[in-house]
Amino acid sequence: MSSHPEPSHHDEPCCGISTNIEDYFLTRRQFLNRMGMGIGALSLAKLLDPADLVAAQPGANAVTGPLSPRPSHFPGKAKSVIHIFAQGAPSHLDTWDYKPALAKMEGKSISNDGLAMGSPFKFSKYGQSGLEVSSVFAKTAEHADDLAVIRSMWTDIPAHEVATVFMNTGSLRISKPSMGSWLVYGLGTENQNLPGFIALRGGGLPPGGAANYQSAFLPGVYQGTSINTQAPSVPQMIQNIRNSYVGQNEQRRQLDFVHQLNELHAQNLQRDAALESRLETAEIAFRMQAEATDVFDINKETAEVRSAYGNTAQGKQLLIARRLVERGVRFVQVWHDGWDHHQDLEERITEKAGEIDQPLSALLTDLKQRGLLDSTLVIWGGEFGRKPTKDRNGGDNPGRDHNAKAFSVVMAGGGVKGGVVHGATDEFGAAAITDKVHVHDLHATILHCLGFDHTKLTYPYNGRDFRLTDIAGNVVKPILA
Repeated sequence: MSSHPEPSHHDEPCCGISTNIEDYFLTRRQFLNRMGMGIGALSLAKLLDPADLVAAQPGANAVTGPLSPRPSHFPGKAKSVIHIFAQGAPSHLDTWDYKPALAKMEGKSISNDGLAMGSPFKFSKYGQSGLEVSSVFAKTAEHADDLAVIRSMWTDIPAHEVATVFMNTGSLRISKPSMGSWLVYGLGTENQNLPGFIALRGGGLPPGGAANYQSAFLPGVYQGTSINTQAPSVPQMIQNIRNSYVGQNEQRRQLDFVHQLNELHAQNLQRDAALESRLETAEIAFRMQAEATDVFDINKETAEVRSAYGNTAQGKQLLIARRLVERGVRFVQVWHDGWDHHQDLEERITEKAGEIDQPLSALLTDLKQRGLLDSTLVIWGGEFGRKPTKDRNGGDNPGRDHNAKAFSVVMAGGGVKGGVVHGATDEFGAAAITDKVHVHDLHATILHCLGFDHTKLTYPYNGRDFRLTDIAGNVVKPILA
């Protein structure tokens, strides 16, 4: 019997026995299923689903692997992003877009939508720039001269699930990679012991679910890792990251052996896309044992720092976000839900803004003090805006209905000017009319801040080159530093 039997596509063991690695009696798939390394993949479970994975570049080497740092098209001022997603569509009219004319029309008909509803909140001018901000963001407004406010945002469809996924992926129809996945695909990440893209959520999944941080047709290794920050402890937040039965040296030996075996099989067989991504994901999970438990433990911060962020769910999220970008994570998304205010607007916006105002202010202060603000792009905003009229279903204490024609996004840090306002809505804030900025334009601008020409950051799939901005998008140059 030959000591080099023909490779088999079946899961049955080969009939020969040999001391050569080529003759190992398990196929790659069977070996992975039986090896029992037990490396916890925490929230990488979605990544490990072969049905959702496509080909990753081969190689587990941390220096040359798919997550290794890569140059952008041109020097970008931002190296990382913290995206605070105010899910539910916050009212721009009660936060960042002051409309005194609306208050004067209180209770009067201004459109077919109904009666005008002026903002119950006071707007004041802040900083040398004189940026007008609602009282609900008074602490964040202290950083007015660091903020760029786009008041002329618009999107396509004012439905939460569709618009949320669209804001994250630039796609209304087919499944496409999220913005974080595109950035990690383009730049890699500076810390090989942590995922390049981490989504911090406060409990359940957002509307649209994991589609908001998926990699779609990009290699699965670029997908976001979702972390539930409401978990009461770090071990519960990132479950099973430690292996109680197999030491790290043995885990490393097993991983190296699997990679070696995979390469031998790949010489004669077509590469298995799902398997390649499984191997890369196992590498990330293995390396996370060295650093993950530390980075998510905010108790390692001083009491003074923790107090500045506030002892709240959002304070915890933003402090973790700072710790992640400080350690080289490329894209951190912070989910802050509960902004869908069809009734009880004054009470509910006061509550929601109060949850994020102090932590956001502390984040900007902290990044600046650590010399990280210039290289970290901070973004706050939702999926669409709100109408200037009273929601007919709001009863005696109404709120505002959905509005795709106007909303605001706030940016600070890497690559953008401070103390600037871009664009404008009409006198009542019903629609963007001056220097309109579509979601594709926002994505193009974010990519530019990180050093990418959005028309050239592409990936070949299904016979064509795809990109985050589809076939649209213009960089909003007036806000660039």
